[in-house]
Amino acid sequence: MTYAGTLNKMQSELGNPIQYYLVFENSFLNFNQLLGKEIEIVGDGFQCLNCLKEKKIFRQGFCYDCFYSSPAVGDWIMKPELSTAHLGIADRDLDYESRVQLQPHTVYFASSSEIKVGVTRNTQVPTRWIDQGAEKALPIVEVPNRYLAGITEVALKNHYADKTNWRKMLTNDIRDFNLLEEKSKVLDWLPNEVLDYFDLNAFKVVELQYPVLCYPKKIVSLSLDKTPHYTGKLTGIKGQYLIFEDGTVFNIRSFEGYKVRLSI
Repeated sequence: MTYAGTLNKMQSELGNPIQYYLVFENSFLNFNQLLGKEIEIVGDGFQCLNCLKEKKIFRQGFCYDCFYSSPAVGDWIMKPELSTAHLGIADRDLDYESRVQLQPHTVYFASSSEIKVGVTRNTQVPTRWIDQGAEKALPIVEVPNRYLAGITEVALKNHYADKTNWRKMLTNDIRDFNLLEEKSKVLDWLPNEVLDYFDLNAFKVVELQYPVLCYPKKIVSLSLDKTPHYTGKLTGIKGQYLIFEDGTVFNIRSFEGYKVRLSI
């Protein structure tokens, strides 16, 4: 059976294990049901996720023009501390930015290789943690807008990583951390503006389990630009990665906007 469409990040559903879905315009796949099966992946062009034109993807699923014009990929997305909607100041589109920035955000610890600190909208919990392949996650503080979350993350980045070591995450080279103990250390590092939102006992640790039959010892990342045709046996899904028996891993999110054909 063959499925065809434009890649967007996998949708996930919290469960034991987590369920993963790849949704195309006219069909969808539950990848959990494909564990142990051969999958053929063929690159078949591009379609910008914003303008929907068949233009080469520049970054994050967007063509060059859309990447530098759409409010959905402003600098404040990757750097929440640059958010300005709370001041009534626009980056690209104040209406859009107000909708996204002026809503509750969570600053959290996630353990996916080492401890990392991150930011997400409350509506993206636990999706954000799943996308990062976190084994455990714990909210540190919940604040009313993206700017406050951003300056909190900046303060904590002096003490913790802010990126996932994806190679360690995919080979399951993960240390066990006491996230509650780490949270108890942060009070002196938090910005004054967020101190009133901190409560050591407000949240519980969330543990996440992924559908992985076996972890590879060494991994090779699949690029559709270099290898537009690949076939392998699926042995796991973690984060936004497909893991194959031969050690190949495919980051779905890195190739958003690429048109593919998947044959099972």
